[in-house]
Amino acid sequence: MLVSGSFLNHNPKESIEIYNKSGIDFIHVDIADGKFVSEKSFSISDVEKFSTYTSKPLDIHLMVANPTKYIDSFSMLNTEYITFHYEAVKNHMDIINHIKNNGIKVGISIKPGTSVGILFDMLHYIDLVLIMSVEPGVSGQKFMDSVIYKIEVLKKKIIEDNLNVKISVDGGINEESFNKIKDKGVDIIISESYLLSGDTVNKVRNLKS
Repeated sequence: MLVSGSFLNHNPKESIEIYNKSGIDFIHVDIADGKFVSEKSFSISDVEKFSTYTSKPLDIHLMVANPTKYIDSFSMLNTEYITFHYEAVKNHMDIINHIKNNGIKVGISIKPGTSVGILFDMLHYIDLVLIMSVEPGVSGQKFMDSVIYKIEVLKKKIIEDNLNVKISVDGGINEESFNKIKDKGVDIIISESYLLSGDTVNKVRNLKS
């Protein structure tokens, strides 16, 4: 299990310094534009600054109505994944190709109310599916058990089609919710509130093990 640490509602520099001292795999950066979600978070220049705080790869989550305006800038950083929301755009393949043409791995995210089957035709072209287990944009929400079935369905499809697509889960992750999904085929866990409260090093270690 890989772990990606978020900091949407915490001090970015302090959070990243904490993550740097842990065994975390990615720094998860949530970009909210105040349009696709009601909240607004970091600018491109903010993320460029954050990237200087760490050597760990960035896991960019675009909760925005226009992903295209961010892709080229974030591709110049130490970015592993750029993930955009299925619900935010209609030109999905254009966005996928734009990210891939910049040499970055592509992720598509879906909200809790969106069927995972809607992504099946695109799985051959992407590297990751981010399943939101809370409504995107606000940290500290409770994990929605309804997404467990979606994880199972997606994993079955990936195995059946012999695809190299990672499953990532974001929202309400703590020890209790992690135990519900740890054997469902999830590859990457994203967390903020849980990881940044208490002993981050041990919490990362427990999730990874």
